[in-house]
Amino acid sequence: MIKQSDILTFLKSKSLNLNLIDRLKVNYRPLICPFDILLKYVDQNKSVFDIGCGSGQFCALIAKFTSATNIYGIEISKTLVLNARAINKEFKDEKTITFEVFDGKTIPIEIQKFSIVYMIDVLHHVPKNNQVIFLKEIYSKMAFGSILIFKDIDASHPFVYFNKIHDLVFSKETGNEISFQFAQKTVKNIGFKTIEKFKKTTFIYPHYFLILEK
Repeated sequence: MIKQSDILTFLKSKSLNLNLIDRLKVNYRPLICPFDILLKYVDQNKSVFDIGCGSGQFCALIAKFTSATNIYGIEISKTLVLNARAINKEFKDEKTITFEVFDGKTIPIEIQKFSIVYMIDVLHHVPKNNQVIFLKEIYSKMAFGSILIFKDIDASHPFVYFNKIHDLVFSKETGNEISFQFAQKTVKNIGFKTIEKFKKTTFIYPHYFLILEK
């Protein structure tokens, strides 16, 4: 498994030209989000699609530490997409890396070309009434046999309120987290097959992981 220290050192070197808030997010998110665990699923996958890619730090880790040759990230913020392009600039000659703005609702049809899809801490930023619709949209656009790595914060854990404070400070909103149990039920009803599921609390953040196949 990739060392946490290597992840932190690499991201610190990539964020020097970002504004203060975005730099903090890029530099310190690995301390609260287990990127090392998430990266292991790229092992034999050559194409990766990242929903809600932020400033592109996770895509940069994929480009740096895995064999993936085609990486595509989408984000609702033009500023974050520009950040992502800048952070991943060094890989443009050796890998195909694309970042695009999307409307937060409609998943680009390009997702069908990718064997693994990540959605890391995105669903709790989607309005509650649209969350199931958004998951159905992802399922409908993914290719059969492709894998969705779905990670978010467990609403049933008392530590969820630390994540709400975190989002209020950095995103000016409180999240719409759902419980691990409800997430499992929802993806099953949509049609996903669960390959793996587990929880892990990092510092004060109660994560859950669902590894899903269409």
